[in-house]
Amino acid sequence: MSAAQARQSGNTTYLELSQESGGAHKFYEVTVEGTSVSVRYGRIGVGGQCQTSAFPTVEKANAAAAKKIAEKVRKGYAPAVQGQRAARSVTRRQVTSAPSTARATAPVLWRFRTGDSAFGIHVDEDRCWVGNQQGSVYNLSHDGEVLAHYSLPEGVKCLVADDFWIYAGCDDGRVYDLSAKVPFAAYEIAADVDIFWLDIHAGVLNVSDRNGGLTVIDHEDELQWSRNSAGGQGWMVRADDRAVYHGHSRGVTAYAADGTSQLWHTATSGNVLFGWQEEDAVYAGTARHVVQRLAKSSGRIEASYQCDAAVYSCATSSGGRYVFAGDSASSVYCFTADGTRLWKLGTGGGSALSMQYHDDRLYIVSTDGSLACIDASEAAINAAQSGNVPVAADIKMAAALPTYAPLTAFASVATVNAVPAEGSGVLVECFEDGGRVRVHVVSEGYEPSWNVQFPRAIREPGARYVVDALHSSSGGFYRVRGEIRRLV
Repeated sequence: MSAAQARQSGNTTYLELSQESGGAHKFYEVTVEGTSVSVRYGRIGVGGQCQTSAFPTVEKANAAAAKKIAEKVRKGYAPAVQGQRAARSVTRRQVTSAPSTARATAPVLWRFRTGDSAFGIHVDEDRCWVGNQQGSVYNLSHDGEVLAHYSLPEGVKCLVADDFWIYAGCDDGRVYDLSAKVPFAAYEIAADVDIFWLDIHAGVLNVSDRNGGLTVIDHEDELQWSRNSAGGQGWMVRADDRAVYHGHSRGVTAYAADGTSQLWHTATSGNVLFGWQEEDAVYAGTARHVVQRLAKSSGRIEASYQCDAAVYSCATSSGGRYVFAGDSASSVYCFTADGTRLWKLGTGGGSALSMQYHDDRLYIVSTDGSLACIDASEAAINAAQSGNVPVAADIKMAAALPTYAPLTAFASVATVNAVPAEGSGVLVECFEDGGRVRVHVVSEGYEPSWNVQFPRAIREPGARYVVDALHSSSGGFYRVRGEIRRLV
């Protein structure tokens, strides 16, 4: 199909790309008004983003519009009628939160209110991350200082780490890399997958969905394998070198990492609502008030941790020495590895939808949209059980804090005019390979056969970019660190 054939009546051209077996489910609209060209694009069923450019003459505006349309047609877009194709299915997790029945409240050191219900959390040696259903992700210090704000197109399902890269899985079907200076879409999940949860290990994305499906995608956003488990409502997926552990309404199923076989299946006490993993065990929080520890090698249930309401989240200290849980009645618990309950305390602010333990502190995100830091040291818990708790600091975001939005087009990328001197950056180049645009390293000193995980929105054959640094992954590819600049 030619660009001329793609033109529709009037001054607006509307195109869609929706592949039954692929990740694409998006539209592209070009409108010409005199010397102005407006482009609107995004996921089918939502408003999308808009960019407008001015040209010196009407002829040049029409030529620019025709060029944009031709580029999209070459990539497989086709004329469509807006509204005929259904929007991507998005399921929000339905949760209730009752008041806590605990006698005492947890010793909350500080609390940051994000403005909407939050599921996404990640805590590492340097930072705390929280993502909410408005699409906002905040980066905080362990003392609660807000360091950065990221605005993603749609709600955050979860935050996951792979080595020191941080990713946000969102309702628009994309997984955004938040590790560079500006976030970018690193993966795009097929439109027929109603995402519930995801995990990334060695660059491989594992997605569990509403129907109990499991989809596995590599660092180049290419489908590796998929399976359907016995149950639906897949709220748990965890992965390591050996297997992918999928929790759903019928229990936990382990599949070989390459998808060739099912290793084991274990029925749990109730629907799985959340999952955690340590080196030798996975932990499943269930609707029947329990966290169960399953051996990764066999699926055998090794211990159970009894709560008083449905378990929305769970986590452990290093090696599983202590097990933590959050229930639907705004309480958090701590158990020893053998299942002995040490304490139960109220959160003071809704039910914990996700959690993570780090350095004697338990970090939770809750139904009221708060990220709370709880002092989980023995002394602080003993004091709390006696009714002595600190006054929680209410963290505020600085008015001048910058907001970072994802890279969406060439125009949103900074430029540089010269190839970097040795040691001051890495040169990469986009190239076409079998109908896909990939990225490889041009600078010397890198493995020439490895590709780079790179923003899809700014890939164009022949385009060259300078990145601050590249780091190798165990999956045999490079990841970007720092700023991305286009070489012009």
